[in-house]
Amino acid sequence: MRVAETRAVNRALRKAYGIGLCSVEELGCLPSPPKPDTAKGIDSSHSNGNGLGTGQPRLRDKLCLLIRNYELDPTLVKRYAADFCGTETLREASRDLVEAFVSTIAGEAANDRAALVCKLNSYNQPEEVRP
Repeated sequence: MRVAETRAVNRALRKAYGIGLCSVEELGCLPSPPKPDTAKGIDSSHSNGNGLGTGQPRLRDKLCLLIRNYELDPTLVKRYAADFCGTETLREASRDLVEAFVSTIAGEAANDRAALVCKLNSYNQPEEVRP
């Protein structure tokens, strides 16, 4: 019971802080690399819709990490993402569009954070005033 609780707390903290790595408790005691999913009879193309199933961070985690690293306003990033994808909400956007958005915002933040913050602040204005 104690181990299960520790794992659950670690999982919650990882999700909250957008960390794409698992805790030591979840790795087990074998130092060997994990076997591919196909060896276990699991279809490796299956994913939960947000991750790639390859151990890479999920899109949401990547976006959360960008927001935290560059100290961006999450609400404004969400509005910018919906506008970028051409949808009312980000949830309605296709995975390809969201991947493109994450790449775009990562590049903009790395190249000129001030310009990105200025662009995001334009999403803080009412719809009628926005260019």
